[in-house]
Amino acid sequence: MVIKVFVATSSGSTAIKKKQQEVVGFLEANKIDFQQMDIAGDEDNRKWMRENVPGEKKPQNGIPLPPQIFNEERYCGDFESFFSAKEENIIYSFLGLAPPPGTKENEKSDAKEEKSDAVEEKSEATEEKSDAMEEKSEATNETETHTEEKADEGAPEEAQSEHAPAEDQQESKEEHAATGEEEKQEEGEENEEVEEEEES
Repeated sequence: MVIKVFVATSSGSTAIKKKQQEVVGFLEANKIDFQQMDIAGDEDNRKWMRENVPGEKKPQNGIPLPPQIFNEERYCGDFESFFSAKEENIIYSFLGLAPPPGTKENEKSDAKEEKSDAVEEKSEATEEKSDAMEEKSEATNETETHTEEKADEGAPEEAQSEHAPAEDQQESKEEHAATGEEEKQEEGEENEEVEEEEES
């Protein structure tokens, strides 16, 4: 991956020269490999830069001014974008490069990773908790079902015991009735015997 910085070496604008020097100087100081692409002396470079700068980054006249920064074919940004990234310590992200160890940006990305790991752990713990709660509610449901089944099993016995006294009463009534008839028969026989004796 090569960083390409499009510059105009023979620009008459002091502001443009200053911006170009700042970008180039920063890259050199941070030992970031880059290629300086001159658009003043090379028509192909100028044409390529103008075609590859996105429309929203082009000025009203449609001609983007240097410096313009690319990572191979990918557009990184102009001087303003570069300056903002430098201020926020995200220059490597801006250039599409991995931050080297020991840089502020690398520490930031490590902190972000740790934070995301912590968030993942928290969400896993929450999932485990919800699983445990589900298991608990399932167990409660099973217990309730068991209790209901037992109650249903007990119901016929109760019903039987309710019917039982009525049956007992019926039987005892029948027994009374039977004994009553026997007694009547016996009385009848006795009366007949008494009558026979009287006649004789």
